Amino acid sequence: MEAPVNPQTRAVRALNRFGLGARAGEASTLGDPKGWLLDQLEDPPPSVVGDVPDEDEVWVRIGAFRERQRARDREGAQEAGRRMRELYRREARLLLDTRVTTERPFVERLVAFWSNHLCISVGATAVVAPLAGLYERQAVRPHVLGRFEEMVLASVRHPAMLVYLDNFRSIGPDSAAARLVRQNRNRELGLNENYARELLELHTLGLDGGYGQGDVEELARLLTGWTVPSLLPWRRAQLERMGRDGSGARGPGSQRGPGRGDGDESEPGFAFLSVLHDPGEKAVLAGRYGEGQAEGERAIRDLCRHPATADFVAGKLARHFLSEEPAARDVEALASVFRATGGDLSAVAARLVELETAWDPDTRLFRTPQDWLVAVLRAVHHDEAPDRATGVLRQLRHTVWAPDAPRGYPDGARSWADPDSLMNRAELARSLAGQAPRDDLRPERLLSVLELSGDDPLPALVHDETIGARERLALVLGGPAFQWR
Repeated sequence: MEAPVNPQTRAVRALNRFGLGARAGEASTLGDPKGWLLDQLEDPPPSVVGDVPDEDEVWVRIGAFRERQRARDREGAQEAGRRMRELYRREARLLLDTRVTTERPFVERLVAFWSNHLCISVGATAVVAPLAGLYERQAVRPHVLGRFEEMVLASVRHPAMLVYLDNFRSIGPDSAAARLVRQNRNRELGLNENYARELLELHTLGLDGGYGQGDVEELARLLTGWTVPSLLPWRRAQLERMGRDGSGARGPGSQRGPGRGDGDESEPGFAFLSVLHDPGEKAVLAGRYGEGQAEGERAIRDLCRHPATADFVAGKLARHFLSEEPAARDVEALASVFRATGGDLSAVAARLVELETAWDPDTRLFRTPQDWLVAVLRAVHHDEAPDRATGVLRQLRHTVWAPDAPRGYPDGARSWADPDSLMNRAELARSLAGQAPRDDLRPERLLSVLELSGDDPLPALVHDETIGARERLALVLGGPAFQWR
């Protein structure tokens, strides 16, 4: 499949490469495409459109599910699980509505990028599903134009991430709780290294960032006690007793973070519980850290400020916005801004816009299924995502907030341009064209949303009135040119 060679205008490139897809006729309204992009970085990120579930509603449904599980009520737990999944579907639909209708598509693309970088997955466990939308709205969206370390800290303190990567159940081997259980029940409680490993490998330093297994273990020790008390198998009274019996302390030593928890199962959310925290000094890379939540936060800030993190993050941004194999000079340009500004993501995004490669007509990126569907809906001026949108994305293997692994969904043609996937897009394009209102069947208008080479046959086909209007519309939406941004 040949990619388009030359863009029609820089405006089309701005709308597709940095945005979420051009609307028909929109390119002609952008007098200064680069300025249009930079202006979007000036204000705080917009909220999700529509009536999103509030935090209380989410936790009520999680609480009902947990209660039915404890009561061994299988049917009740299934019904409660269904109600939790309803929240997920509602959130996913509202997110798609936001992407389809936003007037700040560059910022929405940044939200999608960072949400995938610090990803969770609704397929991991039942409790993650109702938390997924809340996670993106609380931990990611507010920080996409702020500092990287604040986003990472918001992520690690969020129940969705703590549950997804099992840190909520990670317990220091020498903590008060572990010692008491070992003494009274002859059973070991210990570390779960999942989150610590992914924090190093996928969120900050990268696989080649210079850490070893010892750093993983020490970071995991630092993050013991970072938990969601309402999801633990113990009640508050039991935790307090562990603290007294295991260490002579007055209680679990819970500390509130930005979440709502304080160690009581009636107050769900994040809490740091010292009764579960591994005592003693920890060493991560060149840093030395003591005990408590503040020391864990200091370690995370150090990782976010590490030079390897700047290189790793810059490489991912360059592959997402510039090329599957970005030039080293472009990666370094982004990394240098990241380092100089202390991880100011707005400044890094602005540098992306200034790079010559971003405007090079010979560069191209293959649209992921979510990108493609949103671009289709924006091109035909939908004012919301259709009811079937989330089902369409499942069919295209790109369900909202559901990657198969903690590294998130991949970018690039090698992941998404296989024959079956392309055939699915073509069939869906035909289906969407068949549902288009009769008075909106002007497929020739959609040529304005594409970057076309001079010898591309599509314009001639679109103007050929011997072909039905719906078929011509499907040729645009499902054809080669629409697959690239």
